[in-house]
Amino acid sequence: MKKKINLIVKDSDKDFRIDVFLSKKESGISRTRVKNLILNGKLRLNDKVLLDPSKKISAGDVIELSIPEPQKTSLKPYNYKLDIIYEDTDLMILNKPAGIVIHPGAGNFDKTIVNALVSYNKNSLSSVGDKLRPGIVHRLDKNTSGLIVIAKNNQAHENLSLQFSNHSIKRIYQLLIWGKIRPSKGKIETLIVRSSKNRQMMEVNKTKGKKAITNYETIEIFENKNIPTFSLLECKLETGRTHQIRVHMNYLGHSIVGDNLYKKRYKRIKNINISLEKKLTYLNRQFLHAKTIGFVHPKKKKEMTFNSILPKELEIILKMLRNSSK
Repeated sequence: MKKKINLIVKDSDKDFRIDVFLSKKESGISRTRVKNLILNGKLRLNDKVLLDPSKKISAGDVIELSIPEPQKTSLKPYNYKLDIIYEDTDLMILNKPAGIVIHPGAGNFDKTIVNALVSYNKNSLSSVGDKLRPGIVHRLDKNTSGLIVIAKNNQAHENLSLQFSNHSIKRIYQLLIWGKIRPSKGKIETLIVRSSKNRQMMEVNKTKGKKAITNYETIEIFENKNIPTFSLLECKLETGRTHQIRVHMNYLGHSIVGDNLYKKRYKRIKNINISLEKKLTYLNRQFLHAKTIGFVHPKKKKEMTFNSILPKELEIILKMLRNSSK
């Protein structure tokens, strides 16, 4: 059912951004959702349509936000076996393999996680987001594996989106990089923008973009005179920007193994076990896995944490590297 929010700005709330003001006043709706509604012409400020989410408000301003009925989807079901780690009436946790995209987009409209969710239970997915993304609160890249949370109703979706907006979601990734980072643990804090040279890529920028913060720690180093040096890292995200870990590793000069988009030039792999060389050369995904996700349950209000082990194809590479490093 269509809903309207009507507010008059008090003196104590003046000079707030209008999207910040609305997300604070309406606890059940995330700032991202507010921003999208404004950009779609659903907000009137003093009886005039406003399309600028960053507009500063003044005392006495009259605000009217229309929240339309969720759009019905017409997505084609995809008969695909989902790896469901946990499920209740509000959400589910999926362990996504590499090689499948989260939602329909250019070039792939019916063989995605969303299509598989529609096949699994189309009547139990949130519908407050994009009509092609029912249930989707966040994403993983096609060639990244690991845990994602799916919202099964609109209340859960708004609550989880708010936790993502507030950067309170716990997210830990495992990754294998070329070389070794010094210092072996630390924090990377930059601005990230879309690349002007390649629209498929993101890049670090000194003056503009969205703040991106990655905490990293070296877990294991593989090196001897016969093989290139590799390092197994864990990265804990404070923010969740597009391609964040991949961009930050590339920024430090240590690309993720198997990442063909953000890759550096390295010496040819030679003088090593032929099987290991083939595994590294023909890995058709990046060695990046969403290992841990934690959040406060939208309804139960208790902290929940889920963990996932590395997929077999990545674990085999680690085992071979350990044997080659002895």
